[in-house]
Amino acid sequence: MKNILYIVQIIVSVLLVVVILLQQRGSGLGAGFGGDGSVYRTKRGAEKIIFRLTIVLAVLFLATALANIFVE
Repeated sequence: MKNILYIVQIIVSVLLVVVILLQQRGSGLGAGFGGDGSVYRTKRGAEKIIFRLTIVLAVLFLATALANIFVE
């Protein structure tokens, strides 16, 4: 059982890294230096799907990490 949890956690972590790297850049540090940070934008289409997928994968990663702690 523990080996299956390790494999699932590795797969989820790789997917999480990929999804984070796919997210749009440009709304980060540039806004702090007078960039276009005051414009409110809504997420649409693929950007919204990737955002929600990031949240789901982060929760799954946390759940598998906690499961690895409590499974003997």
